[in-house]
Amino acid sequence: MSSDTRILGIEGTAWAASAAVYDSTTDDVAIESDAYEPESGGIHPREAAEHMHEAIPRVVEAALEHARETHDGPTTEPPVDAVAFSQGPGLGPCLRIVGTAARALSQTLEVPLVGVNHMVAHLEIGRHTSGFDSPVCLNASGANAHLLAYRNGRYRVLGETMDTGVGNAIDKFTRHVGWSHPGGPKVEAAAEDGEYVDLPYVVKGMDFSFSGIMSAAKQRYDDGTPVEDICFSLQENIFGMLTEVAERALSLTGSDELVLGGGVGQNARLREMLAAMCDQRGASFHAPAARFLGDNAGMIAVLGAKMYDAGDTLELAESRVNPNYRPDQVAVTWRGRSERSEDLEIGCETGTVQGAEALVDLEPDAGRVTKRRVSKTYRHPELDDRLRRERTTLEARLTSLARRAGVPTPVLTDVDPIDARLEFEYVGEADLRDGLSVERVRDVGCHLARLHRAGFVHGDPTTRNVRVGRTKRPSRDGDCERTFLIDFGLGYHTDHIEDYAMDLHVFDQSLVGTATDPTPLREAVREGYREVGEHRVLERLEDVEGRGRYVTD
Repeated sequence: MSSDTRILGIEGTAWAASAAVYDSTTDDVAIESDAYEPESGGIHPREAAEHMHEAIPRVVEAALEHARETHDGPTTEPPVDAVAFSQGPGLGPCLRIVGTAARALSQTLEVPLVGVNHMVAHLEIGRHTSGFDSPVCLNASGANAHLLAYRNGRYRVLGETMDTGVGNAIDKFTRHVGWSHPGGPKVEAAAEDGEYVDLPYVVKGMDFSFSGIMSAAKQRYDDGTPVEDICFSLQENIFGMLTEVAERALSLTGSDELVLGGGVGQNARLREMLAAMCDQRGASFHAPAARFLGDNAGMIAVLGAKMYDAGDTLELAESRVNPNYRPDQVAVTWRGRSERSEDLEIGCETGTVQGAEALVDLEPDAGRVTKRRVSKTYRHPELDDRLRRERTTLEARLTSLARRAGVPTPVLTDVDPIDARLEFEYVGEADLRDGLSVERVRDVGCHLARLHRAGFVHGDPTTRNVRVGRTKRPSRDGDCERTFLIDFGLGYHTDHIEDYAMDLHVFDQSLVGTATDPTPLREAVREGYREVGEHRVLERLEDVEGRGRYVTD
């Protein structure tokens, strides 16, 4: 970044009318904010837009006054080099007010305009303040919840909510209870006096869902369960889900750095869980200062400076706001491309490998693999014990059922649900992640179709849960080169097309997150599925991929 860049940032996606000035010389960020605070419930779009209309001029003027006072150049020069604004995602009426203000300032000050993706800004402020090189980012905000990682010029969405944002989900419960907005801090306070009760826990690969747990929490409250116990358990389950998928993303990408973004990141229990998970697996965790976690113009200004120095500015005709602006649509011009190659040499692994939820002892010479689901220190003990037992039992059962359905899987030789330990035959030579090819990916498409025809899903079909290469036990047709599915711990029986499509979607996301050029691979998995499976599942997959999940509730 240039050593003397000064950027005015403007944020107004939903709640916060905010303006900031970032000075790269001192790395100083001055933020002025005026948050919209509804009397009850969540965001009312009309009220939020009215607030933006009134508040944006005030915060912008305050930020500009700071810029003028700290500007040491000639008075004839503008006090900033560019105007950056949140171009999306967010509420359309609010975004349009911010966009109009940014365009007017750009013309008045005669400086370039920079359009910033709000969610990428959450990631970049964490990367900026942590000094990390290429972290995975967990964004946890009111309207959003997803995992991002950088790959070949873009931030890829590795996993995301299947229904609503994490903050909105919590607010739905607090509105049911009758608490005023915002609900998150009230849940956090009530949880201090609560005890654990069972609630749904839904993770599908690196995707997750909050609708079931919210319905169950409301029903618990209506049935007389103390609200403190529900709040405690909501945090343990919801944040446990987010922490688990964050660890899965670290495992998939091979990264050892995690940053947190979004207003829900101010919750102490979520930060505690993420820190404990990273500590247990030897990774580094960073949560930005509180003023950078909620919606704020500081992160817009910092990312705006990076984009400005990379020459990534907008003409007025290109500055239209986009309420559904996904982070994976952003060309990341301010970073170098990933140096990781998909053409890694395949060779036998040996020793202990750390997965997302288990330690795996590989003994290729003995033809044996021992998998132990380790206790997760970040999870509540009752929840942790239940998940480890259930997933161990499911993995044993579904691995065998998959083989009966014609899918290559390792032979199960021993299982101990109490100790959460399984023993399998050693298969393949490497993970698919380390030997991606069209042929192997096409095999996976066929395999998933066979599972679905048999009435169940894998649950976590990522490029790390596919083994490729030769096996010590030849197949019946004498061909030793095979593609095996492993790790069925998140699988389940279902006859819903939506579940089958989500299974394919998980694998598709893992290809996008690990392949240098995912386009031919994504088509290959569809070709394989089309050969064996039902066409309507692929049609539903298109529907899943086309859904805009960045909708403020």
